[in-house]
Amino acid sequence: MHRPQDPPAPAIRRRRHLRNTAITLALGAVLFTVGAVGLSPAGSGTPEAPATASPASGQARGIEVMRERVRRLPKDPVSWADLGMALVQQARTTADPATYDRAETALRRSLALRPDENLHAEIGMGALAAARHRFQDALTWARKAVATSPATPASYGVLADALTQLGRYKDAEEAVQKMADLRPDSSSLARASYTFELRGDTGRAEALMERALRAAGTPGERAFAHTHLSSLAQESGDPATALRQADAGLAFAPRDPGLLEARAKAHAARGEFRQAVADHTAAVATAPLPQYLLELGELQQSLGHRAEAEGQYAVLRAQETLGRAGGATADTDAILFEADHGDPRRAVSLAEAAVRERPFIAVHDAYAWALHRAGRDEQALVQADRALALGTRSAPFLYHRGAIHQALGDTGAARRDLRRALAIDPSFHPLHAPAARAAVRRIDDTP
Repeated sequence: MHRPQDPPAPAIRRRRHLRNTAITLALGAVLFTVGAVGLSPAGSGTPEAPATASPASGQARGIEVMRERVRRLPKDPVSWADLGMALVQQARTTADPATYDRAETALRRSLALRPDENLHAEIGMGALAAARHRFQDALTWARKAVATSPATPASYGVLADALTQLGRYKDAEEAVQKMADLRPDSSSLARASYTFELRGDTGRAEALMERALRAAGTPGERAFAHTHLSSLAQESGDPATALRQADAGLAFAPRDPGLLEARAKAHAARGEFRQAVADHTAAVATAPLPQYLLELGELQQSLGHRAEAEGQYAVLRAQETLGRAGGATADTDAILFEADHGDPRRAVSLAEAAVRERPFIAVHDAYAWALHRAGRDEQALVQADRALALGTRSAPFLYHRGAIHQALGDTGAARRDLRRALAIDPSFHPLHAPAARAAVRRIDDTP
């Protein structure tokens, strides 16, 4: 809960002096929309704050408890909604599309039992739509939840998440502000932190995430806060702090995949590659999500372990094939993977479809990189500028635009972007950071 010694909830609309920062680019696997709202397993009717993925065994036990509850209470809409939300969370950690289908079945059973003003199911359907990257549907369900219960903070959380991914940033800020006004708890403070991070205010983002950590009421909320404090430090070029934050979280959540990923990145930045590979491997074993597979594959490739890298890429390709068969829109990880390790022209097609559904800055960045890799640099520059339009200080975004400037022959702009990328985080990517340093040297050596 909100502590008395904390200042009031952030007035996001009245924000003034915004600096730049690096965005947490786990946003290919959406930071707050996926699994953003958990529902009370006790069926109390009170939506709870976001939780990170628990180990698979604990998730399975919890879901079995909920299944038993709906067997005992088959006409209880809250129990069905709770089961559906738990299955959304499980699907998020297992990358299994069939689990999303089971989640939808449970949520629609809840809606059949209570078609109108079913807050739990409306929030659950919003989270499910967001997890599937159907953000317009998520927005529709969020608005229904807000209409059902205008005083429920979690409804505004789902609303803010959908608006953010649809590129409606000012509207999203207003939803976060409303959520924080209603209840400045860990969930609303974390979203407020991310709002400032998007706008480029690292200091405010970190301060708000520290408040989210202090307000955390569950191990999942604490793990979430430590994960993103680690990411903020790592993406500001401070791997020592990133490692401390990840270790602090792993002390009580030793198998949390987000924390394992964060610690892997910190180890890699410190040149501790054996530990980095071990942590990335553990994260993949717990939650074989595309971002973890791609990160491990590219780390292995950077170390010269081509066979190991291809093993991760093969799993990622299989996942993407399944996703396309189910009609899913490509995520940023899939676009970047196809651009760098597959067919850039196909990456462009994936990005064109993705940006229509989700005009979010990370998608514009992936689209820019796909266009660049396909040799369409003038169009790529338009997308790269859109990716940085909020003032987000992201090393990968800046590297991508710097490479595009270089391809267009604008060495001055290329030098500025590449140097800024390396100044923000010298180890922002195992393959691209060395490429950025080499590009700067070539530019500097050219008369």
